[in-house]
Amino acid sequence: MIGDVLTSSLLFEILQTHFPSAQLDYLINSNTLAVVENNPFINKYWLYSKELEMSSQLGKAFRESIIAEKYDVVIDVYSKLGSAILTKKTAAKTRIGYRKWYTKHKYSHTFVPKTISKKDEGLAIENRVMLLEPLIGQIEDIPKPKIYLLPEEIDAASKILTNHGIDLKKPLFMIGILGSGEKKSYPLPYMANLLDFVVAETQGQLIFNYIPSQQAEADRLYEMCSEMTQKHIVKEVYGKDLRQFLALTKHCTALIGNEGGAVNMAKALSSPTFSIFAPWILKEAWNSYEAGGENASVHLKDFYPELYTQHPKKLKKKADNLYRQFAPDFILPELRKFLARWHV
Repeated sequence: MIGDVLTSSLLFEILQTHFPSAQLDYLINSNTLAVVENNPFINKYWLYSKELEMSSQLGKAFRESIIAEKYDVVIDVYSKLGSAILTKKTAAKTRIGYRKWYTKHKYSHTFVPKTISKKDEGLAIENRVMLLEPLIGQIEDIPKPKIYLLPEEIDAASKILTNHGIDLKKPLFMIGILGSGEKKSYPLPYMANLLDFVVAETQGQLIFNYIPSQQAEADRLYEMCSEMTQKHIVKEVYGKDLRQFLALTKHCTALIGNEGGAVNMAKALSSPTFSIFAPWILKEAWNSYEAGGENASVHLKDFYPELYTQHPKKLKKKADNLYRQFAPDFILPELRKFLARWHV
C-alpha cells in the first residue's frame, strides 16, 4: 500500500547516514512509485507490476534479476510468504524480517513487532526502524518520511488552484472524502456534517481527494452538504494523478478526512492533518506526529474503549455498525480544537 511504501522509505535516510557508500535499492509495487520518486537516498527501484504478477515467466525473470544482484543485506519490511521466499533466495548473508512461525527460517534475524507505542512516531514507524538494529543498533533519532516534489510540480499545482479561483492567502483544506475501501470510509452523511462545520468555523475553501471512479461518491457528498458549504467547495479541482495530488496538497492549509495513505502523504509534506480512523484500525500504529499539535486524529476507541477488548482488526466485519455509532457529535469538539488556528 502507498502509506506503507512511504513510511518504509525513511529507512533509506538512516541507512545512507550510517553507510554512505552503500547501494540502497527499493522493491515496491509500481503504482506506489510516485510517493518515493526523487528520493535522494534511494539508488534504484525494483517495480513489481500487475503484468509481472499475472505472468509466471515475467515474474520468474524479475525475481532472477533481483537474485543476480547478490545483495549483502535484504530487509523484508513486507514479511509475507512471497517476500520471505525471495529474501531467502537472494542468499544475502543478512536477511531481516518480522518473526512468523512459517517464515522465520527464511531470515537470519527476526523481530516480533511491538504492540505499545513509546514514541511520537507511532508503532508503524517504530517497528520498521527496529528492523535496522542488526546493522546499526538502537536508533533514537528517527527522521520523518518525506516526499520530494520538484519546483515545477509545485508551480504547476499553484497555477491549477489560482486558475480555478482559489485564493492561496485564505484557508484551503484538502478533504479525504473516502478511505481505501468502504470499510475505511466515514459515512458520507456524517462527513457532510463535518464539512459544514469546517466552513462555518473557518470560511475555508475545500477541494476533494478522490479518483475518477469515485466521482459518484464525490457528487453525493457535495449534494449532502449545505448550500453555504457547496459555495466553498471547488469541485473541478482534484489530483489527476498521484504526483499532482501531492503538489496540490502541498499548497493546502491542512488535510482533513479518512485516515490512510493521503494522511501519511500530507504529513510527509509537512501539512497539518486531522484524520478519522476506521473503527477496526489500530490507532496506535498510524497516529504519528501528534505530540506537537500539528496533527490530530479521532477513533471510536477514544469514546467507547469498552468495545475494544480484542485487537481492532477482529471488528472489521462490524465496521458498518461501528461507524454508525461514530456520530459527528463525538468528532466536532476535537475538530474545533484543530481548526482553532484558522477560526474566523
